[in-house]
Amino acid sequence: MDNFETLQGIVNQVIYASSAGDFCVFSVGFEGDGGVKAEMVATAASDVVEGEEVKLYGSHVTHPNYGNQFKAVMVEKVLPRTLTGMEKYLSSGVIKGIGAKRARLIVEEFGLSTFDVLENNPALMSKIKGITPAMAAVMGRDFAETSGQRNTMMHLQSLGLTANQCKKIYEKYGAESISRIKENPYILIRDIHGVGFRIADSIAIRSGIAFDSPYRLSAGVIHVLLEVAAGDGHVFLPKGELVERSAQLLQLPEGDIENHLIHMQVENELKLEKIEDTPAIYLAAHFHAEVYTARKLMELNSDSQLSRLNIPKEIEQAEKETGIKLAAMQKVAVEECLKNGVVVITGGPGTGKTTTIKTIISILNKLEQKIVLCAPTGRAAKRMNEATGMPSATIHRLLGLFFGGEGMAPRDNVDDDMKLEADCIIVDEASMVDIMLIYRLLKYVRRGTRLVLVGDVNQLPSVGPGNVLKDIIASNEIRSVYLDEIFRQGRESAIVMNAHRINQGAYPIINDKQSDFFFIREFNIGNAVETIASLAAHRLPKFMNVKPTEIQILCPQRKTACGVENLNKTLQAVLNPPHPSKTERQMGFFTFRVGDKVMHIKNNYQLVWQVFDQRGAVIDEGMGIFNGDEGRVTHIDTANNTLRVVFYDDKVVDYDFKQLDELVLAYAITIHKSQGSEYDVVILPIHSGTPLLFNRNLLYTAITRAKKLVVIVGIEATIHRMVDNNRENVRHSALSNRLVKFHGIFNQKE
Repeated sequence: MDNFETLQGIVNQVIYASSAGDFCVFSVGFEGDGGVKAEMVATAASDVVEGEEVKLYGSHVTHPNYGNQFKAVMVEKVLPRTLTGMEKYLSSGVIKGIGAKRARLIVEEFGLSTFDVLENNPALMSKIKGITPAMAAVMGRDFAETSGQRNTMMHLQSLGLTANQCKKIYEKYGAESISRIKENPYILIRDIHGVGFRIADSIAIRSGIAFDSPYRLSAGVIHVLLEVAAGDGHVFLPKGELVERSAQLLQLPEGDIENHLIHMQVENELKLEKIEDTPAIYLAAHFHAEVYTARKLMELNSDSQLSRLNIPKEIEQAEKETGIKLAAMQKVAVEECLKNGVVVITGGPGTGKTTTIKTIISILNKLEQKIVLCAPTGRAAKRMNEATGMPSATIHRLLGLFFGGEGMAPRDNVDDDMKLEADCIIVDEASMVDIMLIYRLLKYVRRGTRLVLVGDVNQLPSVGPGNVLKDIIASNEIRSVYLDEIFRQGRESAIVMNAHRINQGAYPIINDKQSDFFFIREFNIGNAVETIASLAAHRLPKFMNVKPTEIQILCPQRKTACGVENLNKTLQAVLNPPHPSKTERQMGFFTFRVGDKVMHIKNNYQLVWQVFDQRGAVIDEGMGIFNGDEGRVTHIDTANNTLRVVFYDDKVVDYDFKQLDELVLAYAITIHKSQGSEYDVVILPIHSGTPLLFNRNLLYTAITRAKKLVVIVGIEATIHRMVDNNRENVRHSALSNRLVKFHGIFNQKE
């Protein structure tokens, strides 16, 4: 801290403190030149208490709105040394049972020895009227805990951690925080949300951990496989690529990495296997998930109890009962689902996937088969419920609710009596399912259960590792039916027709005659942002008779002017501006306001939700909110530090302010985040971007998210480049190969 100015004084008033603990404004009283006390506003990534003495490290700055400030990068907390400071500190509520009146009495009794008494002889506190020996003991314990926490927080902050991260670490490890981190700082990656390899590595370097420490090498390799590779959709990496990437990250010789990979294999952290003559390295969890998935799919596929059914007759009867005439390939899809243990039904928009599912359900219901419907996201599950009239759940909720225990992640070890009671499981939006999610689901599926995977294979693959739906189809070991006939209703929609044109490599037809597909040319990116805001707030609600709540902006990118972050700020300002009646709460660099559209971005199995009836009575409750769930902020309670969100499926969650890092504004979201969802109106900014991202697959996925209207704002040439760019990022996955191998094994058994 030698390069910083220092300022020491007593906190007079906390003016503002963010809920995340990453920003604070407070006034400090200190001795200035000539012994004259002065006031100065200081900002820091810390939470402070009025009456605390603090030592600040930072520099003087001039804020454009608030004038002169001392911007602190670190706050070192020092116990007050004056009677006034001691009294103010104790009256702040930092110790239970001591308020303003009692603080004055204590300081009057013990003077400058007050803190020494609290720390070393708290029983003397019972001399004060109204304080019993039991209360005195509690006060002493609280003072000791506060002192220990303060010292721990100071140490953690000196390692470069934010106040919010320090709080999470102390809540996790308590008094052992410093010793645990000194031994192995990389445990923070696993245990503390928001701490990744680079933060843990910087702490390790400051803590004197050796550059070639086994802890560091393991953490670096796992980071490359779990965050870098899996983030790009890879289930494994070729050994050479993993060694090269890890060596670059760790700045160590490749030989050191290769030697450590052997150690990690011995410790069962990694698995090595040749995939098409290429040595491949897996995280152990991903390896087991892929192997198990292939084996279980082939196992289920070998069962087909309904093969002797008169299927054509059943289909004909179902058509009479529903009044729907199936197309030839729809009949094939129904027949294959009744003949095989595992079937994939795929096809673009308007090709009758939902009608096919309803026919399968109709036949199985008549046969008194128990059917379970599920999907990867809440919106997709809700849409499935609306289309079929049957209950449908997210895969997470299905497994967590019934078998992992309410609010618990699904288990790896699953007994037969814990498995799903189902004759047929139908999974919608299966293109979104990654290797770990299909593995979790299959662990709970009984032998003899029929599995139907429904999805559009031409949409974006899963955000997580793997290419499950495409790999299953590519293996040719699981019966797959592609529905390619567009029905009359679809042919009347420019959304559907243009989606199919894009998928086939043709440019979308853009003209003023279309009723549900429009293009607005904007070369200037600033004008494009203004146009999008105007469309969402005024033009579409006024001229197209749609509500702002029915409109979703889908962005290819996050960081540009037409990206998620900037558009969310812009759209919040026009769709939900500040108002005296709307409570707000700042979180980092943005603000949550009553009425905001938000998205949950982390699977949280412990988050409590409730559903209320119109009278306010609880009619359902449980635990678990998952990545991608969307809702609206309906109430912010600053007295109790809670923010209420009502989600799409009427679940109500009260977030503690400390949990707000699990929420983001969702007026604009990435196209990847929109997977599994449908929106009445989609506004799509297509301006400029990298060819690596701006491809046909992305454009097709975005357009197929809209039910009633698509408006593209941007540059026509960029749309054409996306259609022409049919390059997909190759994902390292071996599920297809494994399905072929297990087919041979199962055939040998037969």
